[in-house]
Order: sequence, then structure tokens, then C-alpha cells
Amino acid sequence: MNLITKDPKAQSDTAHTGHPTPLTYFKIALILSITTAIEVGVFYIEWLGHGIIPVLVILSGLKFGLVALFYMHLKYDSPLFSWFFFGGLALATSVFIAVLGLFKFFVAQ
Repeated sequence: MNLITKDPKAQSDTAHTGHPTPLTYFKIALILSITTAIEVGVFYIEWLGHGIIPVLVILSGLKFGLVALFYMHLKYDSPLFSWFFFGGLALATSVFIAVLGLFKFFVAQ
């Protein structure tokens, strides 16, 4: 098959395959809403103390991953794009935790 054609329909068919259905979008939106409600609920649990940070980081990472995979269509694109997004997330999270450690945030006072 010749990938260089003048027919725009043929080019778009070869470039995009397997997009999610509206039901999938609804399920992801429901999961994101529930995760957000859990994050708000965790914020009011006082006995967690500084333990709230890892919980919120994990929940936020889950939400970031779902949005990037489904709403930004990374699940259906080249794996290289997913590596860039999730590599950036891992780097940002590492820097965030390192800065908290640098300022002795985790040391009991």
C-alpha cells in the first residue's frame, strides 16, 4: 500500500486506528471523578500527617496517566509519546520528592 496518496481519507485511515468509544470515555470520567473525591476525602484525614503526600502523589499520577492515555489518545499513538509523557511525570515527581527531602520536610519536628 502506498502511504503517500492524494486521497485524504486514505491517509487518515492509516494514521488513526482504534479510538475509544463514548462508553469508554464515560467510564474514564467516572474513574477520574471517584479518584478526585477520594483525594478530597484523604485531605480531611488528619492522622495521616505527612503521609498524605505519597497518597496524593499516587492518586494524581493515576489521574495524569488516565487523562494522557485516553483523552490525549496516547494509548493509540506511538509508544514514544507515552515514554515522553510518563518519563516527564517520573522526573517531576522525583524532583518534587528530592526538594521536600532537601528542606527536611519528612523529618519529625
